[in-house]
Amino acid sequence: MNFAIEPLLALVMGILILMVPRFLNYFVAVYLIVTGVLGLVNR
Repeated sequence: MNFAIEPLLALVMGILILMVPRFLNYFVAVYLIVTGVLGLVNR
């Protein structure tokens, strides 16, 4: 099962940033952490 999680995460983060712009820093930080962890796990 090859499911691309990164584009889905980017879409969700983009929608959340549009709805709650003051949390932009938190959304970017969470996205970077999740992307980094997924990159390490899928090596």
